[in-house]
Amino acid sequence: MFDEIFNPDKTVKPHYASYLEWLKSCPPGYLDAKMSEADLIFRRIGITFSLYDKNEGAERLIPSDPIPRIILSDEWAYLHKGLEQRVQALNMFLTDIYHDGRILKEKIIPPEKIYKNVQFQACMMNHDIPNNVYAQICGVDLVRHDDGNYYVLEDNLRVPSGVSYMLQNRSMSQRLFPGLFDKYDIAPVAHYPSTLRKTLKESAFCENPTIAVLTPGPYNSAYYEHAFLAKEMGVDLVEGRDLFVRDNTVWMRTIYGPQKVDILYRRIDDAFLDPLALNPDSYLGIPGLVQAYRAGGVALANTLGTGVADDKSIYPFVPAMIKFYLNEEPILKNVPTRILSNPDDLAYTLDNLDKLVVKEVHGAGGYGMLVGPASTKAEREEFAHILKAKPDNYISQPTLNLSTCGIWLDEDLKPRHIDLRPFVLSGKKIRITPGGLTRVALKEGSLIVNSSQGGGTKDTWVLNPDKNVGDHHA
Repeated sequence: MFDEIFNPDKTVKPHYASYLEWLKSCPPGYLDAKMSEADLIFRRIGITFSLYDKNEGAERLIPSDPIPRIILSDEWAYLHKGLEQRVQALNMFLTDIYHDGRILKEKIIPPEKIYKNVQFQACMMNHDIPNNVYAQICGVDLVRHDDGNYYVLEDNLRVPSGVSYMLQNRSMSQRLFPGLFDKYDIAPVAHYPSTLRKTLKESAFCENPTIAVLTPGPYNSAYYEHAFLAKEMGVDLVEGRDLFVRDNTVWMRTIYGPQKVDILYRRIDDAFLDPLALNPDSYLGIPGLVQAYRAGGVALANTLGTGVADDKSIYPFVPAMIKFYLNEEPILKNVPTRILSNPDDLAYTLDNLDKLVVKEVHGAGGYGMLVGPASTKAEREEFAHILKAKPDNYISQPTLNLSTCGIWLDEDLKPRHIDLRPFVLSGKKIRITPGGLTRVALKEGSLIVNSSQGGGTKDTWVLNPDKNVGDHHA
């Protein structure tokens, strides 16, 4: 199993050596006290995550572990290049399927995978948008396997969340351990909100646009993030009831009268954005929004219909997209994936459920999946019935041994599985904040890192390239 801190012979990797020297110098109870201080601060400023499970309660803190995940500059340069390539191809794919459909005519992807996909939005057909960018904000989930290589686990192009925890983890690390940041040359992340604002401005149909963050409201699981980003960007946080459409223009109700809104950074799923054009039962959206959008009266980030590109049934085709649109070999590899609508793939999966991870193609947050090695015989039997009844709804993948990184527990480092979600912003150019959100499976042996399933987070340090590893002394 690949560990981020230790070599197979238990020696410390060079870029962690000085950090562990500092850790050993800390008096007993020091990190535990700092963790308690962090929890208190997080509660005071409201950094919580809402859960819908009645057995879990309404809200809780996402546990933040004080041990950073450290990434070397050359490793990050490789990831940066691969992420840029992948997101560029995904945006080209979205432009293509909503216009000429070349990749479908060339039979690279079966047309039914697109046109029968619940995430496909027919109202986006032949609609031109600034920069041909459909997913202005993308979170790409990366894992590192036993072989030391990174693999893309999934692409999140609808309403990706988690960036506020990346920013607050860094802010907390700097507050609690300022001496470490004096000694380590760590790439900053605090500029993300200004970079997001710049990206949104570039995605509008006009100069100097008025930007607003559209939230479902305070009961949404990521509401803290919506409010945090609006505040950091210096823009309004609005709900659907705060907006109305008139003359194909979106207006915001204010105490000074209606104010025109030029671009909405929406954190609401497609179906709930407009009860006239989409889900008629939605109370979250704005009646007439789709018509205003089609008329160029408002821009959306991310745009309607991006979900078709991050659907797990489309994921296996991303390497082919990269070759088709960019004429390049994929830098970042996919996890080998079986599509269960294929009878052979279904048969193999049913015969090997105890070894595989099975995922619902429209699922998210760790729900609707089976982790074979951690499942019971009864769970596998129940899942087998589901797969036989609706094979089109599922894919299967081998169980990867996600890399581990120590968390602080009982005055010691305990290895736990992690992944990494970098955030890619696309406007007139692609911009990627160094690092991303490292998520941690806090239960020993668990591979599920999602916050909704009890996972935690870590600060992610990308070391700047202007110093060698040996120059870092904590």
